[in-house]
Amino acid sequence: MPSYSGVWTLTAQYQAKGGGLWNPPGPPAYGAFAGGYDDAGGTFYNTIDYVNIATTGNATDFGDLTATRAKLAGCGSASRGLFGGGINSGSTAINIIEYITFATASNSTDFGDLTLAQSRLAACSSSTRGIFAGSEAGPSNVISYVTIASVGNATDFGDLTTGIYALAGCSSPTRGLFGGGKDVLDVITSSITYITIASTGNTTTFGNLTTARTRLSACSSSTRGLFLGGESNVIDYVTIASTGNATDFGDLISSTSDAAGCSSDTRGLVGGGSGPTNVIQYVTIATTGNATSFGQLTVARGQLGACSNAHGGL
Repeated sequence: MPSYSGVWTLTAQYQAKGGGLWNPPGPPAYGAFAGGYDDAGGTFYNTIDYVNIATTGNATDFGDLTATRAKLAGCGSASRGLFGGGINSGSTAINIIEYITFATASNSTDFGDLTLAQSRLAACSSSTRGIFAGSEAGPSNVISYVTIASVGNATDFGDLTTGIYALAGCSSPTRGLFGGGKDVLDVITSSITYITIASTGNTTTFGNLTTARTRLSACSSSTRGLFLGGESNVIDYVTIASTGNATDFGDLISSTSDAAGCSSDTRGLVGGGSGPTNVIQYVTIATTGNATSFGQLTVARGQLGACSNAHGGL
């Protein structure tokens, strides 16, 4: 992975020569895609890919998860990316949380455990907390959280309004949103709920997606949350600081399910999907419009997780 530490050395040299105050650029906005499943070939993956969100192009190998898994979820801070839950190659739900350090390409490291085994869950985060919600394995209304800068097991946060799985999550620095999915009766929902990340407690009603869907993905800037795909090509958006129903944003290049979303504060990416596909698409979050081709993952797969170091929750 490219190093960005050199800009700080240049800053010191510049100031030492009387150059005054110079604000160098921060680290690049990286997106990481991890794990997944090839539903055509029946193969589970431990692959972690990464991209520079500000550019376009194919993903590069970052390292590997500690084991193959699918149906996991990712979230992150400016320095760390976390991947939690999922199923192993024996299709058993797991409670494992692993982490990567964005500045260094390498294999993931054990972080701790979720409060219980969760699969087809959603995740979101602020700069300090990572939140994991929902599960295909019961109970399915669980929300747990971790402090991203430390390692350790998750703590109970509260409950979703109802048991949901195959949902998607995104966040601003203060709010986490969860949208779509299936309930315990396998009824597909359009519901969006929210939490205040810095506190604990149950979700509150936010509004509804433009159409009920499941196996979708999400990403956000600090102001807008996007919900993308989910057995469709629909992209919706909401203003996170308010409540209300979602509005049509545009369309994905094609109908996508079991993809993973991540973002910078300006761009939203959706990568992979069932089929499987290796396609990565992107949108500009502040505008509306259809998705554009970004590049390709190193391996075609769906049921993967994604996170970034520059999303709207930071």
